[in-house]
Amino acid sequence: MSNSTHSYRQDERNQHILININGELFPREKAVVSVFDSGFILGDGIWEGLRVHHGKIPFLDRHMKRLWEGAKALDLDMDLSQAELSQRLYDTLAANQMEEDVHIRLMVSRGIKSTPYQDPAVTIGGPTIVIIPEYKTPDPTLNERGIRLYTVYVRRGYADVQDPRINSHSKLNCIFGCIQASKAGFDEALMLDPHGHVATCNSTHFFIVREGEVWTSSGDYCLDGITRRNVIELCKANGIPVFEKNFSVMQAYGAEEAFVTGTFAGLTPVVDIDGRSIGCHSIGCRSIGDGSRPVTERLQSLYLELIESECGP
Repeated sequence: MSNSTHSYRQDERNQHILININGELFPREKAVVSVFDSGFILGDGIWEGLRVHHGKIPFLDRHMKRLWEGAKALDLDMDLSQAELSQRLYDTLAANQMEEDVHIRLMVSRGIKSTPYQDPAVTIGGPTIVIIPEYKTPDPTLNERGIRLYTVYVRRGYADVQDPRINSHSKLNCIFGCIQASKAGFDEALMLDPHGHVATCNSTHFFIVREGEVWTSSGDYCLDGITRRNVIELCKANGIPVFEKNFSVMQAYGAEEAFVTGTFAGLTPVVDIDGRSIGCHSIGCRSIGDGSRPVTERLQSLYLELIESECGP
């Protein structure tokens, strides 16, 4: 997926990073977890993706709240406070002398097991908490090129099977979607809910613009993304009509604009869905799919201003 929203410039500094495992720092080549770890054996854990801007982690309180809610749902004892984990994140950044263009993957598993078995009762000790900070700058040409989405057969399921609102390590359905989209020659998967409505993408959240209105899914079958929620709030604060609602792929085909959101790249334009070019349909546009995206560009600017205000002095 060379053109995905997670495309980034390679950075040689990442070969020398220090990775935090349970409060202890290790060079990249020595940062390992046990083969008996719950995350490795079962995908039993939760995670967050974080960005660093001007030495600060924007919206960290929201990320911590979501992480703790996931831990509560999994009946996983975090074994430390939100303040202590936040400090551990900043200590890891300080040890690596990182202040800008950094992405952090924060992973928490239930911990080491006495034997490879799913029952949490065979877990020994506390959770495994891993912090991987890397220098990652989003591909600078991605915004101009945009991404292409492919509607896949894999659905976002009901909460009584596996609640899609939990940011768990178990992402196999998203991986299936990612593979199908990639095999079809597209950049990311567009995933539907059990009723056939648009839910989300395999690693980002999906928005369309129709007649000046911003639409995103109902949120019933997707993670409540931090960037997704920020964009919704920005729309409301700046007089842009926004709706969390059910809509079909056909309605997405007819959108004037489309974009996806995520912590890593912010807002990224969508230029194609299932081979249909996405673009302006109103009077004054040169043609369908002419590349005009005024609402997306306005929201990109507003989001950058929000990041600056969050991380300013």
